Amino acid sequence: HIRYIGLNAPEIDHENKKAEPFGYAAKKYNKKLVVSKMVRLEFDKQTHDRYGRTLAYVFLNNGVFVNKVMIEKGYAYCLFRRPNNKYDQVLLKSQRNAMSAKRGIWRNWKEKKARYWGNRRSKRFHEPTCAFGKKINRENKIVFIRSWDAFWAGYAPCKRCMAGGSKN
Repeated sequence: HIRYIGLNAPEIDHENKKAEPFGYAAKKYNKKLVVSKMVRLEFDKQTHDRYGRTLAYVFLNNGVFVNKVMIEKGYAYCLFRRPNNKYDQVLLKSQRNAMSAKRGIWRNWKEKKARYWGNRRSKRFHEPTCAFGKKINRENKIVFIRSWDAFWAGYAPCKRCMAGGSKN
């Protein structure tokens, strides 16, 4: 199992959690891309995460960058984690293309205007009531009026407070 660097796909159901919208579609598309195919793994500064999973950028033999394609097709969003940042700008450009074209998770995006606190250091954004958002140092804090704007800037939602718009 490989944890793709630079992206987060919607979850499928497991344990006591229900599947997120597009979770199974993302899994199916990823399988279509890589199952029974030779791939090349490219590593960044860290090769494993705290759970022991192998972290990599995945390329098909024909040069297709799987991480990028998953984001570009709207099956995932950018999730940047230092120090693994070799392709951050490539992935962010792909996300913006998917958002502009309203592909996948961006297709029926709806949200009400709200305020979100972004952390420039972690590249995460939070609802104002989130305990983690409240701890952001003033010099690292950025305000977003919509979660869309946070995603456009390359920020990912805090998993704890589940900041973000509806992902239909």
